[in-house]
Amino acid sequence: MALDATKLGTLSAGVQQLHILNTTDAPATVAGSGYFNSVTNRLKQWDVIIVAGTTGGTATIDMLVVTSATGAATVTCTNGT
Repeated sequence: MALDATKLGTLSAGVQQLHILNTTDAPATVAGSGYFNSVTNRLKQWDVIIVAGTTGGTATIDMLVVTSATGAATVTCTNGT
């Protein structure tokens, strides 16, 4: 599925930002290359995204680190859990 940008909040505005995403998308989908492309202007390299949600009724939590550069055409993340 596609990212619902209204479900992505930012908790800090420092050099490295912390974001929280609430989604029903599978963790592998969220961590996939390009999932965050629609919000590339909000993410910087080394930002942290906490992903909380449910997949098939099971609660999920993951921590992602943005690995692509600020303003990149394709946003890439690595699963930091």
